[in-house]
Amino acid sequence: MATKDLSGIPRTTLPDTSLSLLREGYVFISSTCDRLRTDVFRTRLLLRPAFCVRGADAAELFYGSDLFTRQGAMPGTVVHLLQDFGSVQMLDGQEHADRKRMFLALLEPGLIDAFTSTLAEVWDARADRIAAGETIELYSETNRMLTEAALRWLGLPATQNQVGLRTQELAAMVDHAGTVGPRNAWARWIRRRSERWAGRMIDMIRADVLRPRPGTPAVLIAEHTENGRPLDTEVAAVELLNIVRPIVAVSRFIVFAALALWQNPQWKKEFAGGDLSRLQPFAQEVRRYYPFFPLIGGRSRRPFTWRGYRFPEDSWVLLDLYGTNHDPRSWADPDAFRPERFVDREPTPYDLVPQGGGPFDSGHRCPGERLTIATVETMVRLLSHTDHTLPAQDLTYTMASMPALPRSGLLISRTHG
Repeated sequence: MATKDLSGIPRTTLPDTSLSLLREGYVFISSTCDRLRTDVFRTRLLLRPAFCVRGADAAELFYGSDLFTRQGAMPGTVVHLLQDFGSVQMLDGQEHADRKRMFLALLEPGLIDAFTSTLAEVWDARADRIAAGETIELYSETNRMLTEAALRWLGLPATQNQVGLRTQELAAMVDHAGTVGPRNAWARWIRRRSERWAGRMIDMIRADVLRPRPGTPAVLIAEHTENGRPLDTEVAAVELLNIVRPIVAVSRFIVFAALALWQNPQWKKEFAGGDLSRLQPFAQEVRRYYPFFPLIGGRSRRPFTWRGYRFPEDSWVLLDLYGTNHDPRSWADPDAFRPERFVDREPTPYDLVPQGGGPFDSGHRCPGERLTIATVETMVRLLSHTDHTLPAQDLTYTMASMPALPRSGLLISRTHG
C-alpha cells in the first residue's frame, strides 16, 4: 500500500473544535468519525493541531509500543488533578517500568482482597446506621466510604475529621478535572492541601513516627527505591495520591452499577440469591457501557505510519476510550447493557479500554484496574443484599459532563431497618 501524506486524512471544517468537544463530550470523537466515515481525523483543539482516533486497532497503536509519550499530551489543568507531573503515568521507558513495579506490588491479589474486605466492613457499619425510610445520596456516601476504606487499607489515620477532609479533596480532583475556570482552579488549590498531607504521611513513616503494619501500601511507597535511593517526598506524595484518588473515582462506576441493578432487576435477584458466577461479567459490562474517562492523549516520539498515512514526529494523538468501548466492530449491540457478553469472552487488551489499554504489567494501562473490578464486584454484591428502593429523582446523565454522573447522584431509600 502506498503511503499517503496527511492531506488525505479527513478533517473538520471548523478552525477549532474545542467548543464542540465541550458540547458533545464523550461522543465527540465517535460522532465526528461517523460523520466523516473514518477512524481518524484531523482537527484543532485549544488552537493546537490534533489527530483523533478510535477503535481497537487505534488502541493497539496507542498502547502497543513505546511510540507515544504522555508528557505534554494533556492540558496541565487535567494532569495536575488526575495524575500530576513526575507520576508513573508521566514517565517513559525504564523509569516507567521501575515505578510501575511498585504499583504492581501494591495491587497483588492479597492486598486487593484486604481492600475489598475493609470496604465491606465500612459499608456494613454505614448501612447499620441507615434507618428504615431514610434516603441517602449514594454518590456522596460512596465517596466517603471509599476514602475511609482506602485510608485504613493504606495504613493511614482514618479519623472522622481526616476522612471528611480527604473525601472533599479527592472528590474535587475527579469532579472538576474536566472543567475550566474557577472550579478547576479551586480543585487544584485544594489538591495542594492533599499533597501536603500526603507528604507529611510519607515523612512520618520514614521517621518511624507513624507506624503502619509492614507491607501496607503506604509503607511500600515510603520504602520504594529507584537507583538505590528512596523517592523524593514530593514524588512519593504524588504516588500516594495516585493510589487513593483513583479508588475514590470508582464511586462513579458504583453509582452506575447501582443504576444498572435497578434498571435490570433480574441481575439483582440473581446476586441476592447467592449466584455470583456472573458477578465479574456484570462489573465488566458496567465499565464498558457507562462513561468514565472520555479520551487519552499522547505525543509521538518519532514519525509513524498508520492506515497508510505518514504522521510526523510530535503528532498529538487523542484516543477515543468511550467510543472504542462502544465500537460495533468489537461489541455486538454496543448500546445495550448486556453483561452476558463477558461470560464466554475474555476482552483483549485493546477492545475494552475504560481505564486505558495494553497489558497490565507494562505500558500505561492503569495498574489499578483489577482493584477497580474487585471494588465494583464487592459493592454490587453488597447493594444486591440491601433492602432499598429508588425514590422519584432525575436519573439521567449528560455526555457533555466529563466525568459523567446521574444528576441526582442516585438517591436510595432503606425499606427495612
